[in-house]
Amino acid sequence: MHIPLTRYGTTEILLYGGGAFVIAGAMAWLFHPLFGVPFALIGLAVLFFFRDPVRRPPADPDAVVAPADGRVAGVETVDCVDYLGGPATRVAIELGRLDVHLNRAPIAGEVVWTNYRPGRRMEGVSPGGLTVNESNWVGIRGDDGRIALVRQVSGALARRIVCPLAPRARLERGQQIGMIKLGSRTEFFIPNDAGFVCAVKVGDKVKAGSTVIGRIRRS
Repeated sequence: MHIPLTRYGTTEILLYGGGAFVIAGAMAWLFHPLFGVPFALIGLAVLFFFRDPVRRPPADPDAVVAPADGRVAGVETVDCVDYLGGPATRVAIELGRLDVHLNRAPIAGEVVWTNYRPGRRMEGVSPGGLTVNESNWVGIRGDDGRIALVRQVSGALARRIVCPLAPRARLERGQQIGMIKLGSRTEFFIPNDAGFVCAVKVGDKVKAGSTVIGRIRRS
């Protein structure tokens, strides 16, 4: 069985996944094969969490793809003072425990801003958690000059946010930008005057890098 794995989970895969399989083998050899089953299942769970499935963005150059797997938790207009400095459309996605936890670029462009903020570990979907939890912002200037933001927000069980991007990095649409380890929420922001037309609603299931969450109308 081949499970494609993300490079962001190398430590956990070797330490926890590998350790679980070693213990499973030892228990099966010393006692009985059934004693090794629970540890083997733990090892498989680690591999499952850090899986890295292939995602192909649509050919439409105006399409904006989901930055995360999960369920759309909100589509609304907010006052986004962080970098955008004005009203913006926010599409929020909640990541379930069984979802792929990799984040991907919703548009192609250049990284122009990053802002990591350490914080607490409240339940990420609560109003308090969204403001005080560990988070990371990524600003992307699209090829058409429009700016969009992605925010990663950790949850109560999150270990940490991973995002190796730095300003001036080039991103292709659907390219991996990091992950939230056991994390809970990823949000997409785009200014109201950018011509973004949302294509999803609350409750929709989306997949990072492939599900179209909206399109940008070109004037």
